[in-house]
Amino acid sequence: MHAFYAPKATHNPLRWVLPVTAQLCVGPPERQFLFGGVGLAASVSAMEQSTGRPLIWATAQYLSYANPDSILDIDVRTPVAGNNVTQARVVGHVGEREVVTVNAALGQRDEHHSRQFAVMPSVPRPEDCDRIEHAHRDPEGLHGHFEHRGIPRATGEDEGRSRQWIRCRNGSAMSAGLLAIIADYVPAGIRTALAQPAGANSLDNTLRIIRTHPSEWVLCDTQIFAIAAGFVHGRMHLFAENGDLLATASQSGILRVFEQ
Repeated sequence: MHAFYAPKATHNPLRWVLPVTAQLCVGPPERQFLFGGVGLAASVSAMEQSTGRPLIWATAQYLSYANPDSILDIDVRTPVAGNNVTQARVVGHVGEREVVTVNAALGQRDEHHSRQFAVMPSVPRPEDCDRIEHAHRDPEGLHGHFEHRGIPRATGEDEGRSRQWIRCRNGSAMSAGLLAIIADYVPAGIRTALAQPAGANSLDNTLRIIRTHPSEWVLCDTQIFAIAAGFVHGRMHLFAENGDLLATASQSGILRVFEQ
């Protein structure tokens, strides 16, 4: 099944293209733009296919916006390719305007001393949690691809902590790209931290992949560390339903507090 965020190949094995459609965008109808996590996901997909190696980590810097009906060109560079690891870089641009840059490492080694130290918190199952509806409930937009189930914060728990279950409605296979999109929901934790409608425009996202085995639902354990000087900083642990840690992410953004 072709992933909805996957870029298209060209005659150049290091050049990929992503048509920016409304279903990859967020925001109000008059100001839609490509969801940052989709830009990272498409870049990761391009690097994995260009190198033939799975993602280890990637960090994206979001520079500008890509609007519906534009074409995001994704240029892959591989400055270093070793026996086990390839160091890669992507520049995603619309014409001459850079939209996203991504640095990454890709590769795989034999398993040695494999252990998991992060523990999935004890939370209710998705079917026992309430749905979360987005402010811009566009079924044709990016949010329409995902179902969100909120988990109430326990009494006495850190105010910056929030958790939710997320699953992809169209059954896309688990992948580094899919985790890149889910990880870009770190700003969703701001609403819980401030107890009022709020979010952020993402400046970056760093994704570290542990494993990508199948899981219908992903538990997003989000911690907003601090809000200062108009910016917000946080991280997310992404767990499979069986408790396996799939990935971690960290992000900074421009704080947005909405009128109620």
